[in-house]
Amino acid sequence: MRIVKMSELASGVPFDPVFRDLSPEELAQAYALAKAAFTAEDLQRFTELDLDQGIPMEILIQEMEEVQRHMEQTSA
Repeated sequence: MRIVKMSELASGVPFDPVFRDLSPEELAQAYALAKAAFTAEDLQRFTELDLDQGIPMEILIQEMEEVQRHMEQTSA
């Protein structure tokens, strides 16, 4: 089993996805491989704030208020 990164896919590494249920041993192996392949560079991409591409606070508040109204209507 091997973890394939998106950068490898873009570079032309052949990839043939096989979707099936994994045994508990295979799943543990997949998690271990993914954990070992996860680098500090990967983590940095998730922790950086890109203020130029954020959602304006007004839009965020509007969406949250809509969700709250919907939840109040469905729970009544």
